[in-house]
Amino acid sequence: MKEIQINNKTIRVTKGDITDRDVDAIVNAANSYLQHGGGVALAIVKKGGDIIQQESDKIGFCPVGSAVITSGGKLKARFVIHTVGPKMGEGDEENKLASAIKSVLTLAHSKGLNSISVPAISTGIYGFPKDRCARILIRETKQFFNENPNTTLKLVEFCLFDDETYRYFEKDL
Repeated sequence: MKEIQINNKTIRVTKGDITDRDVDAIVNAANSYLQHGGGVALAIVKKGGDIIQQESDKIGFCPVGSAVITSGGKLKARFVIHTVGPKMGEGDEENKLASAIKSVLTLAHSKGLNSISVPAISTGIYGFPKDRCARILIRETKQFFNENPNTTLKLVEFCLFDDETYRYFEKDL
């Protein structure tokens, strides 16, 4: 685990299972239709319960680069923030990924949350390069804390599943 402080806020990089994190909200790398059938999304629904999928079905759609929120069901986290990152090859992927993390941070702040745990958005089946993902997510989080010194967010944690991804995030932190 590694962390830094910006304006008395913490950015942390840790390795583990995001569904086990004891934070206000975990972030789900979702698809636009909020159908949680694979990857991190499926793991979240399996552990948190069908209520997460049911609430997602009520929301219905989330555009690339945006974020929505549901309850956390049976998870330790009270909420799940679902964000849709870009698929490699669709164009303008770096800006779309930056928009996704900005949407997550803004939504978390608007809900008065203090702590969130974020995966390496778009690096799974969407094929976004892990090194570029780390650079963008860390950069945008630092910028958010610098531009919003009074945010309710005190901790943004990047919870990574594998050693390779962890090393990229640790390096960029």
